[in-house]
Amino acid sequence: MTTSAPGALVVRSDACLAHVPGAEIWVGVRTPGTEVAERAARIETALRGAGHRVVEAVPHDDDVLLRVHDARLVEHLRTVYDRWVAAGFPDEPGQDRVVPYLIPSAGMLDGLPEREPTAVHAAAGRWCYDTMTLVGPGTWEAARGAVDVTQSAVDAVVGGEPLAYALTRPPGHHVTRAAYGGSCYLNNAAVAAQELRDAGHDRVAVVDVDAHHGNGTQAVFYDRADVFYGSLHVDPGAGWFPHYAGFSDEIGRSAGRGTNLNVPLPEGTGDDAWLIALDRIATAVEAHGSSALVVSLGVDAALADPESPLRVSHEGYETGGRRLGALRLPTVAVQEGGYHLDTLGDLVAVTLRGLATA
Repeated sequence: MTTSAPGALVVRSDACLAHVPGAEIWVGVRTPGTEVAERAARIETALRGAGHRVVEAVPHDDDVLLRVHDARLVEHLRTVYDRWVAAGFPDEPGQDRVVPYLIPSAGMLDGLPEREPTAVHAAAGRWCYDTMTLVGPGTWEAARGAVDVTQSAVDAVVGGEPLAYALTRPPGHHVTRAAYGGSCYLNNAAVAAQELRDAGHDRVAVVDVDAHHGNGTQAVFYDRADVFYGSLHVDPGAGWFPHYAGFSDEIGRSAGRGTNLNVPLPEGTGDDAWLIALDRIATAVEAHGSSALVVSLGVDAALADPESPLRVSHEGYETGGRRLGALRLPTVAVQEGGYHLDTLGDLVAVTLRGLATA
């Protein structure tokens, strides 16, 4: 597939609307879910209004997905809601979503092997590392649909599109090889990077501009030299999710040493410092010799977003898109965070405009 029209090719699917989080359990308190289906609708409306071409995703098999994630995690997500219902939890005690109550930490096990619990309420914590990422009746359909959206966008870029945007929901960059959390279930950006590798790109870069560190994407590729991961995000050392990862001394391990770059940012960071950090990551992408780019496009670093203390403007996002576009690499942009509904769509639109017009 080749393109003569301006802008990004946008890939979408109704499947991504099926997930209804229902709530988040934060410090033991049930609060409203923030990763809602309206996010995708707002983005799509803005992108159609901006003149981007919109196409439907097509189904893909699990081959790439199962090389990014442990097959047991995938099977857990595929089946856990039905198991939860069969066990009667929606009726007694009245919990209509899958939520962990016991998470087997390394300290708890103290060197013992991790086992697969028989009880579904215990198995929930075997695979989910927080209490905020609930599973409902449409969660698997949406998460798996987001993978199809991602792979369809990669297919378009492999076929000649210079830029394709995957309108993925739920997001994915917090999912490691064998654990999910952070409102994420399957790692779309990691799937995109792996498929680009499989398509013949010897080196691929993932640049994560979400306000929160993509601990999952980092973990998937931490030991590999062929995939560079760079992230600019609010400093986890200042008390922000994911708390335990995203520090500047995390540079990769073994063969991947030197191919991981985290740039933690202080609360209140605005355009100037944010763009300096992004330039630093772009320089590292060039040094890595990447021939394709995945952008984890979270827009929750924006001024109005309630989920982070960063203060990036619309102009900052467009400029950031332009600077990544200046790398002149075939690019797949994958939607991550962004929760202020009134500005979300326009933020994505201006970033894609920057990526497309560099």
